[in-house]
Amino acid sequence: MLTLNPNEIGTQKTHQYLLGAIGPRPIAFASTIDKDGIRNLSPFSFFNVFSANPPILIFSPARSGRTGETKNTFDNVKEVPEVVINIVNYNIVQQMSLSSSPYPKGVDEFVKAGLTPVSSETIKPFRVKESPVQFECKVNQIVELGQNGGAGNLIICEVLRIHIQDDILDANGLIDQHKIDLVSRMGGNWYCRANSESMFEIEKPLTTIGIGVDQIPDYIKNNPILSGNDLGLLASVEKLPSVEEVNNYPRSKKDSIVEAKELIEKGEIHNAWKVLLAR
Repeated sequence: MLTLNPNEIGTQKTHQYLLGAIGPRPIAFASTIDKDGIRNLSPFSFFNVFSANPPILIFSPARSGRTGETKNTFDNVKEVPEVVINIVNYNIVQQMSLSSSPYPKGVDEFVKAGLTPVSSETIKPFRVKESPVQFECKVNQIVELGQNGGAGNLIICEVLRIHIQDDILDANGLIDQHKIDLVSRMGGNWYCRANSESMFEIEKPLTTIGIGVDQIPDYIKNNPILSGNDLGLLASVEKLPSVEEVNNYPRSKKDSIVEAKELIEKGEIHNAWKVLLAR
């Protein structure tokens, strides 16, 4: 295993390893305005949601790794502490990328990227009409993490309004994860698209308490045929099948571990346990 000390490899290498390993990262397409009313639009992948009550989003426009200078977005929110965080989907990913070009201060990225500015209801910065979800935010706090190149600046934002395009909603009025077609950042020039080919569901154990991997017998736990994910699924059951259930389950001529693996892949976890316990 490669082991590195960030203090020894420098900012550029550290940045590359961080972004290569931590992803996919959601993108905050941040719309701000300076004290003279000049618009700015720029994407940031150091971004996420951190609270629902109050609704808090945080993104970080880091200082330039080459010059140490701050981004226009950072300068703007210090002058006018408001921002629209527009969500990026596949339909606007190329325009979003274009807006990240190092245009000088005063250049309107809405115009350069061919995106449509829409007035916000509660704040001065404009929303991106083409974005599937737009969050109007006030800036509650700015945390500067350093003064050197690569240092982040946490922009802690409270959501005041949420605007959602109708065509990405499901029958219950919630955001359909297939319709929104989100994109995210990976390392280097790579992006990730969250479509039906890349998404999968795992039921959250909100009300159930699994038995845990430690309760799986060693002959099962240590078998190389079963993966860590297989063991995780087996350990998620709340109780094991009864002796009667095990005895009544039809036998096959297959190896029990192999048969259990097939049942796990079909989602039949309880039946997989019946096979494993019937050896």
